[in-house]
Amino acid sequence: MNFSDYQKLSRRTAGYPSIGHPVIYPVLGLVNEAGEVAGKVKKIFRDKGGVIGETEREALKAELGDVLWYIAQVCTELEIPLDAVAEANLAKLLDRQARGKIRGDGDNR
Repeated sequence: MNFSDYQKLSRRTAGYPSIGHPVIYPVLGLVNEAGEVAGKVKKIFRDKGGVIGETEREALKAELGDVLWYIAQVCTELEIPLDAVAEANLAKLLDRQARGKIRGDGDNR
């Protein structure tokens, strides 16, 4: 599946409340789901010595799917194709790599 198809198909399942600007709810959902990914990773290191087994991998896959869903909804609300986000991000990273700036801080390196 490509990002464009995912963005269109995921929209069918978007039914969230209007709480002002339509981007607010999916942005809050994105932050929440990203926190759930971080929490699961934290518990893997706390409780399982950092060993990521098949059960943990499946749980992380489910949470990452939720993150992807919210990213797609944010993009849709902002009228930005998810494909364009992915392409721009890769172009930025490849440019940094080519200039020897892949590591470090700041958006404009």
